[in-house]
Amino acid sequence: MTEPLDQPADKPHDRPADKPRGPAAAKKAILAGLRFTSLRLRLVAVFALVALTAAVSASGIAYWLNREAVLTRTQDSALSDFQQEMQNRAAVLPEHPTQGELQHAANLMANSSQHFSVLLIGTDENGRQVVGNSDLDAFTLADVPGSLRKAVNEKQTITENNKHPYHLYWQRTTQDDTPYLVGGAKVDGGPTGYMLKSLEPEAKDLNSLAWSLGIATALALIGSALLAQAAATTVLKPVHRLGVAARRLGEGKLDTRLRVSGTDELAELSRTFNGAAASLEKRVADMRARDEASRRFVADMSHELRTPLTAITAVTEVLEEELDAETGSVDPMIEPAVRLVVSETRRLNGLVENLMEVTRFDAGTARLVLDDVDIADQITACIDARAWLDAVDLDAERGNMARLDPRRLDVILANLIGNALKHGGSPVRVSVRTEGDELVIDVRDHGPGIPEDVLPHVFDRFYKASASRPRSEGSGLGLSIAMENAHVHGGEITAANSPDGGAVFTLRLPRDASPLTETPPDDGDHTKGSQEGGVTK
Repeated sequence: MTEPLDQPADKPHDRPADKPRGPAAAKKAILAGLRFTSLRLRLVAVFALVALTAAVSASGIAYWLNREAVLTRTQDSALSDFQQEMQNRAAVLPEHPTQGELQHAANLMANSSQHFSVLLIGTDENGRQVVGNSDLDAFTLADVPGSLRKAVNEKQTITENNKHPYHLYWQRTTQDDTPYLVGGAKVDGGPTGYMLKSLEPEAKDLNSLAWSLGIATALALIGSALLAQAAATTVLKPVHRLGVAARRLGEGKLDTRLRVSGTDELAELSRTFNGAAASLEKRVADMRARDEASRRFVADMSHELRTPLTAITAVTEVLEEELDAETGSVDPMIEPAVRLVVSETRRLNGLVENLMEVTRFDAGTARLVLDDVDIADQITACIDARAWLDAVDLDAERGNMARLDPRRLDVILANLIGNALKHGGSPVRVSVRTEGDELVIDVRDHGPGIPEDVLPHVFDRFYKASASRPRSEGSGLGLSIAMENAHVHGGEITAANSPDGGAVFTLRLPRDASPLTETPPDDGDHTKGSQEGGVTK
């Protein structure tokens, strides 16, 4: 019977330990992971990984099974022939053979169909060791592992289950990168025999098999990558079209629709998108229609109010002159009512003017009439016309020129300074500076500041911070009109609270607004605008 030794049959292959990864390598790996965000790349990578895992697993299992089958078949045939030769040749030798008898028996045993080398060891009549070797140069006792020699020469106890005192043992070894099978057996009362068979042909066959499996794995990996690319294209092309359509929809092209084909999930998604786009288009159309109707109503109402307001204003001016006259022709009992009518008429007139200005902005007909303006002179003229000289501190150097629309700049300044005086109190500080090609004007008051919940809404139309005072002198349109005039110039207004107390409004305008005047100005637009500081409460 044959028994393998209880030790590794094959020589293990040493593998270098993984090199430690430094901080730089870890950082590169993290950046590479962050860049790996393409869905197409992820799909291809997943397909390739699955295919690689499956191919490597299948190739590994196939190689292992074939390797064991080839080696086991060769091993069993060689050991069976060697055992048979030991029984036929070595067992018939005398107890103390001569060196010639051992050599002759070894040569006969080596003529087996398995082509292995044979080494026979015995003792002569004088007790000396004699050796018979079929291939003295290729196989000596030094080629036999010590553990194998010890196992072969160890006599076993005869039992019911063990009928033989000596057994056949074998072991696979490697010499000069060539695999060998070494077997050994002892004849009871006779010589000890060893055989050495080269497994190089089998190793070559297994290497060829490994190369074939490796090529098959590579082809499977390439095929999986191509299939993944095709699958990704099939899946991602509708997704890409959906993304393009969503982007066009976000740009305002509400008539965007997707072509729907098939009944799969992507087709259902396209139908859902088309339904949502159609619903959005209808809603936006309805909102635009209502918004246009509202603007038209405000414009028509403003125009219709101007005619009776002109007559009422003329009458209130006469009444105001009578109140200021020294003759005292107005009855003192009705004087408060007359003064109320005069103030409310003036307020209504300002509101109508503001509404008309707002309709121009909504209609997109607001145009700039540019002129070279000395900013310091412009601000001085604004506050002087409204008798604010004593309440406003101006920090501006003369000679700071800008090409802007003087009327619209006056409207902006009047609203910002008037709002600061009304809600922050004097003194109001106005400072002017330049930042590159921008003109920056800060209007700061020394009041309590603007509540945090009000800051996001100070430029909203008709917004008033205090709901308990709906009837204030302002219309709630002043800051909104100021912002619109800043936008027409290509500028911006921001509101904030100063760390030292009080509110700060910052106006930023380009020093030259000429690039914005691409169309001829509309003279009809430049009627006298609202000079009232539209207050946001």
